[in-house]
Amino acid sequence: MENYLSSIADILEVETVELSAELNSFEAWDSLAVLSIIAFCDSEYSVALSADEINNSATVLGLKELIENKM
Repeated sequence: MENYLSSIADILEVETVELSAELNSFEAWDSLAVLSIIAFCDSEYSVALSADEINNSATVLGLKELIENKM
């Protein structure tokens, strides 16, 4: 999970993200970002996530914990 924050920042088209940041507060948070996160989790961590699971993760930390719980 070393590159997690920088990868999420890239997907959300920002310089940096904080774990406490709300996902829906980012301008780039849309269905394409969700698909990008699905692809990222699959390629980086071999974790399959659904769009609903991602959308239910309110924060960057919540998403990280979801991924970790599935690893």
